[in-house]
Amino acid sequence: MAKGPRTGRVGGRTSRVPAHKHLDSLVKAAPLPPPAEEEVPVQPTGALGRAAIDARSPRLRRGMSHALDPRQAARDLYDAVAQPDMAFVLVFCSPQYDLEALGPALAELFEDTLVIGCTTAGEITPVGYMTGSITGVSFPGSDFSAVAERIDDLEGFEIAHAHALVRSLSARRDAALDAAALDATLDGREPVAGKSFALLLIDGLSVREELVVSSIYSALGDIPLFGGSAGDDLRFTRTWILHDGEFRSNAAVLVLVDTVRRFTVFRTEHFVSSDRKMVVTEADPARRIVTEINAEPAGREYARMVGLEGEPLTPMIFAAYPVVVRVGGEYHVRSIQKVNDDESLTFFCAIDEGIVLTVAEGVDLVQNLESLFSRLHEDVGEPELILGCDCILRSLEMEQKQIKHLVSKVLARNNVIGFCTYGEQFNAMHVNQTFTGVAIGARCES
Repeated sequence: MAKGPRTGRVGGRTSRVPAHKHLDSLVKAAPLPPPAEEEVPVQPTGALGRAAIDARSPRLRRGMSHALDPRQAARDLYDAVAQPDMAFVLVFCSPQYDLEALGPALAELFEDTLVIGCTTAGEITPVGYMTGSITGVSFPGSDFSAVAERIDDLEGFEIAHAHALVRSLSARRDAALDAAALDATLDGREPVAGKSFALLLIDGLSVREELVVSSIYSALGDIPLFGGSAGDDLRFTRTWILHDGEFRSNAAVLVLVDTVRRFTVFRTEHFVSSDRKMVVTEADPARRIVTEINAEPAGREYARMVGLEGEPLTPMIFAAYPVVVRVGGEYHVRSIQKVNDDESLTFFCAIDEGIVLTVAEGVDLVQNLESLFSRLHEDVGEPELILGCDCILRSLEMEQKQIKHLVSKVLARNNVIGFCTYGEQFNAMHVNQTFTGVAIGARCES
């Protein structure tokens, strides 16, 4: 286990906040994906081995490993992303690893640097999508400052806890920035004092995302928030959050990041509503289970509405035929996780009786992503990093349509690091079948 609490670069001591209280050999300096006009490998081959170092972006260092041994994987990642002055490190890893060994190995290597992360339903690495790997990124202390707090016992989480958590984080953030300003002045550097964004990583099987994200966003005020729900490769058994050298379930971690870099928090989805509507007539909201739609068994009626009556319902079908609800004048996807033995449907998001569900129709996913990245370039210039939380159902759809290799190339040449999730957070909303995150560019002009 870790030998004590991890800290941020400028004294941001992490704390525990119980809810009831508050690729086969190492790449030798291998370059990352070439510019957009060149081909990008999707899977590591040849000299592209267990880890990769971003030679073009030495200050936001991205890396990966597909070593099977957790200690070797941790070492590979460390060799790829470590730099002298790290504000914090983000790690996304396959649940196939021995997490009891991986957590302490990362803690030992990164020492007092704040390291957070989670398990995945697939990783987004410097070469695109992978499974069975670990990937991550380090943030330079010259441009970033971060403080984090973990939330334990999500089952007991209440709205009041969010306000206490954000107050604590804000106080520690202010103290960290003051210390950083003093250090910078003494060293003749520009202090880290810019705008903030928040990142939330949460147990993807907790069924608590809606309450946690909405209450935290309310407490944050005007600070934008994004995040993802941890995964376990579609086993739906147990998901894990990494903090303080350990992987924990029934937990979340909130990170408050300040930076002098240009950034924008974003969300995109590739669906539009249709004229096929249905009403939830019986549900168990606490378990996100719908038992009846249009007064018929939910699974059977859903299959009829999407034109697949009598067909077995699979994750691929749910990915191809999502349903949406209208909230605040906008449509949001409410993805289905599975069909149960009694023909009820379990959802990834909150669901309740009386809700009108609309069958969604897809648009070109690759074109949708290309349009998104064009907008992000307009907002922040060429992003040095895009942190992305990508719904696992999008990944399944890509596999079904055999376009995942194309999307991998798009993500790789846009410097995306992240993971496939069991749900995404965007400001106050817990959503599904979206791609959300933050794009980070160069320093803001004085």
